[in-house]
Amino acid sequence: MPKRSNSPDTGRRNFLKGATLAGAAALATPVAAKTSPSIAEAPRPDAKAAAPGPRLAAIETMPPGKDPVSQSTSGGDFMVDVLKTLDIDYLAMNCASSFRGLHEAVLNHGGNTKPEILTCPHEEIAVHMAQGYAKIEGKPMAMICHGVVGLQHATMAMYNAWCDRVPVIVIGGNIIEANKRGPGAEWVHSAIDPGALVRDFVKWDDQPTSLQHFAESAVRAYKVSMTPPMAPVMLSLDAELQENPITDAETLRIPKLSKVVPPQGDSAALAELAKMLVNAETPVILCDRVARTPAGMTRLIELAETLQCAVIDNAGRMNFPSRHPLNQSFRRGILRQADVIVAMEVNELWGSLNNFSDRIVRTSRPGYKNNAKIVTLGSRDLYMKSNYQDLGRYQEVDLTIGGDAEASLPTLIEQVKSLLDDGKKVAFAARGKKLAAAKLAAVEQAKSDATIGWDASPITTARLCAEVYGQIKDEDWSMVGTTIRLTWPHRLWNFEKPYQWNGVSGGAGIGYNLPASLGAALANKRHGRLSIAFGGDGDFMFVPSTLWTAAHHRIPMLYIIHNNRAYHQEYMYLQAMAARHGRGITNTDIGTTLKDPNVDYATVARGFGVHGEGPIIDPNDLGPALKRAIAVVKSGQPALIDVVTDPR
Repeated sequence: MPKRSNSPDTGRRNFLKGATLAGAAALATPVAAKTSPSIAEAPRPDAKAAAPGPRLAAIETMPPGKDPVSQSTSGGDFMVDVLKTLDIDYLAMNCASSFRGLHEAVLNHGGNTKPEILTCPHEEIAVHMAQGYAKIEGKPMAMICHGVVGLQHATMAMYNAWCDRVPVIVIGGNIIEANKRGPGAEWVHSAIDPGALVRDFVKWDDQPTSLQHFAESAVRAYKVSMTPPMAPVMLSLDAELQENPITDAETLRIPKLSKVVPPQGDSAALAELAKMLVNAETPVILCDRVARTPAGMTRLIELAETLQCAVIDNAGRMNFPSRHPLNQSFRRGILRQADVIVAMEVNELWGSLNNFSDRIVRTSRPGYKNNAKIVTLGSRDLYMKSNYQDLGRYQEVDLTIGGDAEASLPTLIEQVKSLLDDGKKVAFAARGKKLAAAKLAAVEQAKSDATIGWDASPITTARLCAEVYGQIKDEDWSMVGTTIRLTWPHRLWNFEKPYQWNGVSGGAGIGYNLPASLGAALANKRHGRLSIAFGGDGDFMFVPSTLWTAAHHRIPMLYIIHNNRAYHQEYMYLQAMAARHGRGITNTDIGTTLKDPNVDYATVARGFGVHGEGPIIDPNDLGPALKRAIAVVKSGQPALIDVVTDPR
């Protein structure tokens, strides 16, 4: 037997020869293209990433020569123990090296439970999922992002959550000490003070320098975020603090979390308000984010029914049943008749009480009587920042009561009831009958309006919403998102349970709806609710990879694309500008539309492993597509329907 040559040159020649033959074979025998899975095919539960070969595995797992072979503890382990005491169910992330210590500890020390990792392709998705989750579940989710670059990706969603007054625990990885940063990425991804990026739109932030410091700051962060007015908070964690062994375990202690009892309004001020309401001829309650728990809606109903007064719901939360006889939300002209207006947790009061026009000359006029008494009750005045102007224009009021509205309602109700006599009750009942009749007429008018263009193509938004409700009304449903200015559900559907609506983005930042809806659907999943959302095509284009997270974590949700193939609000603004200058509207689709080519969102969905239907143009195809998609969602999987619609 000839002796095998071990020379490097021989080995190289053999390798090149084999590679050439393999390449020639590949060229001679074409491989059939892999077909895409059918839309009904669910992802394989056992699908895993390809394992590295022996050489690569050795390189990837080999510790540096001078380091200990292994360690029995890490700072990340203790951090996980702290998070478990805070009842945090999920930690959403896009994986990165600056928090590899905490990531590994969650998986192997914490067993990937409480918190459980949610894999998100973008930090904006992670924060918005937390925002939607908190509004359904009533407690925060955590997310973690990589250095200053991950934090900058997260900022839009953090700003939305700030404006929406939603608690989110944001955690960021960082390397504080300059001599510990590796050359290259670790320098450009680190900062002296990462919180400076977001300090104008978080309620509190900190950068712990020890594990005990982390324990106390994490508990404080949870407490601060959950105290009305609620808002995001941020903790920046040093990489070494996460990764290094625990050297002082016997001295570490996790503080007890004592949640803050929401502050009530001053009792004397509430008594004054009660007198104003009882003596008013046409009182109106204006509400926005009153219901932070299911009790909020119950208490608001009791107050309104005691007074038999009108309620206008700005729908920042699920405050008041949509079909309730006293719900006059689509009769806002009633504000011009009111002699007492009580604004509860209204974010932008001036905008709610005034009529504004921005055509040619920006003008405004009050939408209420000049002698009406205006009272505010809420936590809006208790905390605000100066740079970002989410507070709205200053509105003069007659009485400002600082305190959480939901917490203040029992006292206010008791004081109102103590002032009632038989004469008042009779007068209130008569007022209630008039409001009920007006409400019934408004509902019937909405039903009639919804039939206009019923068989038209593109499909009207009214028919779209009516068809959806027809198929889900007998289910335990929850509408977890809606496209801009889509009011048909609140005009046509019967919203009566606290979880059937969870508000909008807060900061009107595009990219909110899909991931926030998914976060809310995640919260609904454990309760067995059917989650439905409507989303604009423009919003979807910002964060389409959210669908992969939906498929990967098997979060059931029906997502309906309101596909008008445009950023239609901006399209209308541009038309107004062109008309204002007398230049015609021929060119206004440039830069405002999503066509040429038209996007096939159903195909995009299937590419991410989500059931996709559409694009649906014929209204007669809508019902069957909805039925199929709902069946998929009820089986525990996400589904998307692309519906080509009227602009609004």
